[in-house]
Amino acid sequence: MSLRGRLEQDVDMSRHVSWRAGGRAERVYYPVDLDDLCAFLREQPESEPLHFVGLGSNLLVRDGGIKGTTVLLHNALSRIRIEDQSQPESALALVYAEAGVASPKVARFAATHDLVGTEFLAGIPGTLGGALAMNAGCYGQETWDYVTQVLTVNRHGATRRRSPREFRVGYRHVAPDEARDEWFVAAWFLLQRGDGQAGRARIKDLLKRRIASQPLHLPNAGSVFRNPPGDHAARLIEFCGLKGQRIGGAQVSEKHANFIVNAGGATAADIEGLIDLVAATVQAKTGVALIREVRIVGDK
Repeated sequence: MSLRGRLEQDVDMSRHVSWRAGGRAERVYYPVDLDDLCAFLREQPESEPLHFVGLGSNLLVRDGGIKGTTVLLHNALSRIRIEDQSQPESALALVYAEAGVASPKVARFAATHDLVGTEFLAGIPGTLGGALAMNAGCYGQETWDYVTQVLTVNRHGATRRRSPREFRVGYRHVAPDEARDEWFVAAWFLLQRGDGQAGRARIKDLLKRRIASQPLHLPNAGSVFRNPPGDHAARLIEFCGLKGQRIGGAQVSEKHANFIVNAGGATAADIEGLIDLVAATVQAKTGVALIREVRIVGDK
């Protein structure tokens, strides 16, 4: 099968991450769909480093860039549908969505089809692939609460359906039950039929709350740290007097202390340095070791 996607060399990854900072990727492949992605993977040598990126909303690429090939899934793995309509009288429905679909689109699609439960995904700025990989959540709900199956692909381009039982799923963490070189490319969500109009109203309310509480006017990557048990990372960071703290163009948000924003001209080193400073300060002043939620890749 001939490849239908596009391969580019030396790509500025700051255009593909929401922090709008960072280095370059040695190569980037833009697949057109799942079949094309599988065909591309089958052509890659075993030694080729592979990185999968969606909207880059939870990712920092260091200034030295990424070696190997980065695969951009957004705008490629974009199918979403109700999988089984044979029993419309059923109280449940199965929604299939691919990893490149933006999480808010999953929420809107479900509500439009009178399916409820995933409204919270409207508050997750990345793609479904990222939400699956980290069990993204907000307002007390998490992605894997509704997952009944996932579709993975390995580096040889072979796909496989897997059940949630084959993964260790926790708070902002998902790992296979045994070592596997695979990536999420789709998932099936089992959702309740319900009041779609109420669901759409809840989505609007969640988005209003997000706009009111988060610094969406500046480039950011969402929550930088996981909330420790029984507490909130933002409270600890604010308690330590770190709101407004800067390194270069990176700043701890004045609006939400668990956000680091690119206030203008920030480098990846500025952002990573500020992440490290916040973690070290909170550890020293409160004894709490904050666990980073954002992914950092590449060379310094």
